[in-house]
Amino acid sequence: MLLSGEKMKTTDFKIRATVAAGLESLVGKELKDLGIEYRMENGYAEFFGDFETIAQCNIWLRTADRLKIVVGEFKAFEWDELFEKVKAIPWEDYLSADANFPVAGRSIKSKLFSTPDAQRLTKKAIVDRLRAAYKLPEYRPLRENGPKYSLEVALLKDTVSLLLDTTGPSLFKRGYRVEKGGAPLKENMAAALVMLTNWRNDLPFYDPTCGSGTIAIEAAMIGLGMAPGNMRDFDFEFWTQVPKGLVDGVRAEADDKVDYDAKLDILACDIDHKLVEIAKENAQNAGVADSIEFKQMRAEDFTTDKEVGVILSNPPYGERLNEVDYVHKLYRGMGNVYKQLPYWSKYILASDEDFEHYYGAKATKKRKLYNGAMRVDLYQYWGQRKPRD
Repeated sequence: MLLSGEKMKTTDFKIRATVAAGLESLVGKELKDLGIEYRMENGYAEFFGDFETIAQCNIWLRTADRLKIVVGEFKAFEWDELFEKVKAIPWEDYLSADANFPVAGRSIKSKLFSTPDAQRLTKKAIVDRLRAAYKLPEYRPLRENGPKYSLEVALLKDTVSLLLDTTGPSLFKRGYRVEKGGAPLKENMAAALVMLTNWRNDLPFYDPTCGSGTIAIEAAMIGLGMAPGNMRDFDFEFWTQVPKGLVDGVRAEADDKVDYDAKLDILACDIDHKLVEIAKENAQNAGVADSIEFKQMRAEDFTTDKEVGVILSNPPYGERLNEVDYVHKLYRGMGNVYKQLPYWSKYILASDEDFEHYYGAKATKKRKLYNGAMRVDLYQYWGQRKPRD
């Protein structure tokens, strides 16, 4: 039976860091930087670790979505088989007697295709196991008024994975963005875009269509070495098995690594003055307001005497008919301005397959990504090498 402060009996968990399609390599690089060996699959990286590993990854991973413990994996072709195999797992090693454990589910290309039935049977099997383990009477429902342990039963090609979410709200919810524009970019996607550029914190960085400021804020956090998850809570830190003070210790170590003396040259602009004010407030909440200059300005009006730098933009996609002409005009304006900056690298996210036509130049490289469910391309225009004097 789990007592307050007691560790789960499993000391080395199998952990999955889930990630949006196309960004797996970035999560892999982040795990490598944390000294973690991993195995990469489509949509997630898998590795082993303890509660300290879980804390480090939740606090430090910029591009992942969630951290989940793999409680069990097995094949199941019949409903009775699913029930018995779920019940055979020692759930008392994971869930306290008062655990609040909602069960989500999904089923893809599996004989057991009914997600609601999979959720219902999984929940019932766990309840039966916990009743027996904690010697609770059958007539009394479990209280479920304790810490939250969000579970998922995921079926893929008849393989069942039982996953325990450690994160809670997705990792993209850093905690600094109190206001946003009409089509906000998720924080982890913004961080991924910055990481896909050749920017270093000693180079100028410019976002001409900053919206609520997410790209510039994530760039500043990267430039200062700030852990993206250090301003929020995670579900697992309230579990009775997590040693007290462990997460606070990891947070303190992360704070010690911030380089507050780093001088960043980040400019974020938008044509909408209301969005610029929102961006300023979000940057203030993130603790990076002193590292970013915000300005109301059209992208076409950008000028600079700095010879080398990086431009990263997520302009409007023009999904509505009345926006298409404006967006195409914006692309042309960007192309006309940026061709005068041969040593700057430019990275522009767009869903329009004719982007290069309107921009006026073929990209050095394109990278397919997904902004939510929308297929987009990151058009990369690498700056020329500046000749030596």
